Amino acid sequence: MIEVARTGSVMDEGRSLARRRGNQGWVFPDLVVEVWGPLACFTRPELKSERVSYPVMTPSAAAGVLEAIYWKPEFRYVVRAIEVLKPIRWMQVRRNEVKSIVTAKKVQELQTTPGARYDVEEDRDQRNTMALTDVAYRIRAQIVVAGHAGAPEQKFREQLRRRVDRGACFSQPFLGCREFSASFGPASQAPVLVERSEELGVMLHSIAYTPKGERYRWFRARLERGVMDVPDKPLSAGSVAMPSAPWRADGEE
Repeated sequence: MIEVARTGSVMDEGRSLARRRGNQGWVFPDLVVEVWGPLACFTRPELKSERVSYPVMTPSAAAGVLEAIYWKPEFRYVVRAIEVLKPIRWMQVRRNEVKSIVTAKKVQELQTTPGARYDVEEDRDQRNTMALTDVAYRIRAQIVVAGHAGAPEQKFREQLRRRVDRGACFSQPFLGCREFSASFGPASQAPVLVERSEELGVMLHSIAYTPKGERYRWFRARLERGVMDVPDKPLSAGSVAMPSAPWRADGEE
């Protein structure tokens, strides 16, 4: 009990210090990782057949990049801000894709049923993608440790830093679409795109995967002198209408 009390006292003291420093209640400074690549597409969830990217990386995509570098079930990332380091440029890509999704059940059927086959040519479809080209971002994030972690937050922060410094990752990070691979590294002196300020509208904050399907969380995004701040809490459920579909939840908690 004495040890717990001491730990709690240290944490309270750290939070108090963070508030005095203006870090919005976070004990430690933000973790900073830079990512870049030749192509990116952060698809708007309301547009499924024809992919159209947001003009800036979404917080969920940024968290996905960090998780590809280093992730454990003992903690989660909270993206605090995304800095745009290169001008926002668009390009259109027209690609051959397939209409249907091959499920595990379909694969098993193809493996076990004599004569069963999947004809790609009959299922082929051409689709447009409005993507971003030559992108670079600086991600600022924090770590929230779960109650069962059994290790201090500093341990996970240092492990992420070491992996970023040596270019190690669990899986190849990507920029929205898996085929758009991303490079990453520690923070550099690259300037932020300060001449760019605009309202970005309602943007995807995060996705919750529930038994009822995907549940989207949103926030009102604004790019201010090249920096998009991300609120800790998204908009309330039901504040943004989404078209109904089998893969989407109804917005209920």
